[in-house]
Amino acid sequence: MSNPYQSIAWLDGTVRLIDQRVLPHTFTTRDITDYRALAEAIRDMTVRGAPAIGAAAGYALALAARQWLQDHPHARGVDGVAALRAALDEAATVVRAARPTAVNLFWAVSRVMQRTAQTPAAHPAGLAQAVLDEAEAIAQEDIDLCRRISDNAQELVPQGARFIHHCNTGALATVGIGTALGVIRTAHEAGKDIFVYVDETRPRLQGARLTAWELQQLGIPHAVIADGASGWVMKYKGVDLVTVGCDRVAANGDTANKIGTYNLAMAAHYHGVPFYIVGPTTTIDLDTPTGAQIEIEERDAREVTHVGSEQITPEGTQAVNPAFDVTPAGLITAIITEEGIAYPPFERSLPEMVARAEARRKQGARA
Repeated sequence: MSNPYQSIAWLDGTVRLIDQRVLPHTFTTRDITDYRALAEAIRDMTVRGAPAIGAAAGYALALAARQWLQDHPHARGVDGVAALRAALDEAATVVRAARPTAVNLFWAVSRVMQRTAQTPAAHPAGLAQAVLDEAEAIAQEDIDLCRRISDNAQELVPQGARFIHHCNTGALATVGIGTALGVIRTAHEAGKDIFVYVDETRPRLQGARLTAWELQQLGIPHAVIADGASGWVMKYKGVDLVTVGCDRVAANGDTANKIGTYNLAMAAHYHGVPFYIVGPTTTIDLDTPTGAQIEIEERDAREVTHVGSEQITPEGTQAVNPAFDVTPAGLITAIITEEGIAYPPFERSLPEMVARAEARRKQGARA
């Protein structure tokens, strides 16, 4: 199954991004050749969504290596390799600082840097190629992960299902078909006659702007609702399940996701609606015991006080703008991954999913 659009792609030394800040009214792409500019694109949410951010981080390091080769055309041998490694260390620091909450960013940087450490390159060009190969592998694996996640979830989706979906987790947020929105897409294409209530997702309106746009492209019936309307919709319209993505899952199952997810989980819990976290095992952070240790990004207050360029609050009004919240594990029915469905107790099931993923990667490396 192919996508008519791709959030991020490597095109012979250029990273092409869909500029998600201007959707749905304008569809445009940005071509980036500087790793610092790509880090800034992560920061300003030109590219967003945990898996897409991970791919962008990998490609940023590939750009850094390419830039260094262009700036040092005569570098050779052991000294050249050592100098490129130092440049990559500096680039990794810049990329890691782009956004603090999405674990995929840090995972991708660590994975690429580990590849460079294990590559016995005799010349800088060989090391740069290893960086690009690993970045490409991260992106390609996400395509496969999204398909497997969506297939695993189908046993939970009844015929005629009515969903609530928060934020955006489709092809715009990944390299593949999406995570939580990929589940919805797969159910639709299987003929399950589904309907989706889309949280607008204040303050940046990723649901109203991006998810509604994706659902429209795919021909999936939907309606946008205010974030605060989810409880009413569950009570009076009927909802069969809630599917949301994740930016970081702690070892106990506490999950950081776009602000508003926690409120939605509480409404689902009260109304007895299954609440599913959907994401790849790369978002599971077993080194973080609980959600209390997850750093929450706080963004510019203007995102709350303004809609676009128009101010909606009295002049001088202060605003608090956490980009994410943490949903306690006790409100989560299950966590759907590419390796299967993790049920409580998550302290036991999540390590099993991670171990399966690591075994699959090792098997693939040996093949």
